[in-house]
Amino acid sequence: MKRDPHTILLTISRSLRLKCPVCGKASIVGRPFNLRNSCAECGTLFKREPGFFVGAIMANVVVTEVVIVLTYFACLLFTSVDERLMLALLFVIGVSFPLAFYHHSWALWLGLDYLIEGLPKLKGGVTQASNGNR
Repeated sequence: MKRDPHTILLTISRSLRLKCPVCGKASIVGRPFNLRNSCAECGTLFKREPGFFVGAIMANVVVTEVVIVLTYFACLLFTSVDERLMLALLFVIGVSFPLAFYHHSWALWLGLDYLIEGLPKLKGGVTQASNGNR
């Protein structure tokens, strides 16, 4: 698989738009907090083996922690906000950000897997490896 800068940026762009990392046409999201089984356009398999998306969950937690810490330091350095208000703000971020970033973390994890080893395709009920030459 080609891993030139253009392909990497294209895959990240598709992932951030919650589109298939292979073709960029179909959405990976079926309904809120549910990933489609496969791409309706190219047949790329999104649902993988159990435990595959543990990395996406970890990425969601880590990005949430970074956002909370950056917000905390920004409040300390640039505002004179009361500590109780700051803690309330950080709590709201800590609860809402992971929910808002949920699909994006899954899409980015799927895109990363596509860049590293390709994604399998579903053809006639048989899974085949995608070589990424689309």
